[in-house]
Amino acid sequence: MPFIETVDSARIFYEDQGGGPPLVFIHGWSMSGRAWRFQAEPFAAAGYRVIVPDLRGHGQSTAPGGQVTLQGCGDDLATLFSELGLSGVVLIGWSLGALVSLAAFPRLRSSLEGMALVGGTPRFTATEGYPHGVAPTEPKGMGIRLRRDFQKTMGEFFRGMFASGELSRQQENRIAREIVMRGRQPDPDVALSTLAILASADLRAGLGAIDLPVMLLHGSLDTVCPVAAARYMAEQIPGAGLELMDGCGHAPFMSHPEEFNRRLGGFLERVHGRH
Repeated sequence: MPFIETVDSARIFYEDQGGGPPLVFIHGWSMSGRAWRFQAEPFAAAGYRVIVPDLRGHGQSTAPGGQVTLQGCGDDLATLFSELGLSGVVLIGWSLGALVSLAAFPRLRSSLEGMALVGGTPRFTATEGYPHGVAPTEPKGMGIRLRRDFQKTMGEFFRGMFASGELSRQQENRIAREIVMRGRQPDPDVALSTLAILASADLRAGLGAIDLPVMLLHGSLDTVCPVAAARYMAEQIPGAGLELMDGCGHAPFMSHPEEFNRRLGGFLERVHGRH
């Protein structure tokens, strides 16, 4: 199994399959690269090189000291790009992975061809002049609940990613079988330190400097990262396109993978069609 080792001795696991223009998929909070189970093989089969890392402390990646920072995740991503000699990459980030993608953009710019931000936001919590996030008390409350009953709270969060009626029983079982049960939950220390990222990160200032094709894919019923945050990014990132997936919550690539893959595939064709 492939790993890279970072300067602080973290071991970052990644999967690498297919051949062609490279796609790098970054998962969200407390998940792993298994989150992209319904994308990795289809896009590899469609002629892309698909690289799916586990963020440090998630999945099979380690986190020395149990602490994870946005800077550290960005450093790991830059190391991955360097170790694999990647260029012409389309970076696909979901939720926390979108924040990691935005934070790492200045360092990765020369290796990027485009970005797709899924269920993304430049700032998770609302603040004065930015009403497009959740209440600042929400991550604090989540932290309290995680300390009180970690497993129960993680289960509630996962179920809350999907809108009421979004998943059939068959879909629930497939997601549980192929993503949740085959993945690995982070340790509580890692979950809490990445929750702190969500509580504090603010990447609004850098949006205007993004100078490559960007697709914003968002569930119309997302309550984790409100649609208003995606609309804000569409206004702030030059030329960014926003596509809403009707009836979907925070993880449309899990609940409606065929539609999601079709939309992402269309974006990839437009990006590579520029040459």
